Amino acid sequence: MIFLVAAFLLLGVLIGAAAHLPPTVATAAGAVLACWLLVFAYRERRRTRVEEEAR
Repeated sequence: MIFLVAAFLLLGVLIGAAAHLPPTVATAAGAVLACWLLVFAYRERRRTRVEEEAR
């Protein structure tokens, strides 16, 4: 239950902040975050495969 309250609070803060940004800035920020997440996922997958091969 506390997790749901925290999630709704965080979602409200994030959506509220994005609502006050121009659409181009919000889109650019979303693109930067998406790229960062893709790089992170690639590095984690690569690290996991290297560790599995070392066994």
